[in-house]
Amino acid sequence: MALPFARSLCLCRCGAKRLGFVVAEARRGVSFKLEEKTAHSSLALFKGDTGVKYGMVGLEPTTSALNVERFREWAVVLADTAVTSGRHYWEVTVKRSQQFRIGVADVDISRDSCIGVDDRSWVFTYAQRKWHTMLANEKAPIEGIGQPEKVGLLLEYEARKLSLVDVNRIAVVHTLQTDFRGPVVPAFALWDGELLTHSGLEVPEGL
Repeated sequence: MALPFARSLCLCRCGAKRLGFVVAEARRGVSFKLEEKTAHSSLALFKGDTGVKYGMVGLEPTTSALNVERFREWAVVLADTAVTSGRHYWEVTVKRSQQFRIGVADVDISRDSCIGVDDRSWVFTYAQRKWHTMLANEKAPIEGIGQPEKVGLLLEYEARKLSLVDVNRIAVVHTLQTDFRGPVVPAFALWDGELLTHSGLEVPEGL
C-alpha cells in the first residue's frame, strides 16, 4: 500500500536518523562532513572531515575502529547527512586524482559493495581521462567536460535527478534519472589523490 507523502517522508527521515545520519532540511543546501566510521581503511580524512585522500592499505588508515558501517572491500566513504527532499548543490575539488567516483547512495548501501556497482547508488566516474555515468555496473560516456579541477553536483530529490555541473560555465553537463526510494547521502570513492568537498552552498542561479 502506498503511504501518504508526508508519512512516507517522515519514515524516510526516521530511518536515516536511526542509522546515525543527520537529515538535511529542504529549505537550505545540504551541509555535510565525511563520516569517518564509513571510510575504507585505505582512506584518510582531513580538513575537518571535508576532504578524503587515498593511501595504501595499512599506511594511512582512518582512526575509526572496525565496525559494520565501514566499507570493507572498496575505497568508499559516505557523507554524514542524508537528503529526503529538496534541491541541493555541492562542489568537489579534485587534487592529483585520476580515478574517482562521486554521487549519492542509499544510506544503507551494502558495505561490501562499491558505489556505482549496484542499483542503490548513482554516480559520475572519472577514469582514464574520461567521464562516465555509472549505475548497476553499467557505464555510459559523458561528453563536454575535460579533466576536472572542480566539479559541482546538483541533487533534485523530488524530480529524482542528479546532475554533473561544470563550475566554470555554471552549466549542467549531464543528468542522471534516479530511482530514490528513501534517504540518500553524498558518496565518494577514489583510488589515488585527494577529493575536497564544499557543501552548504546555494544552488547557482540558472540551474
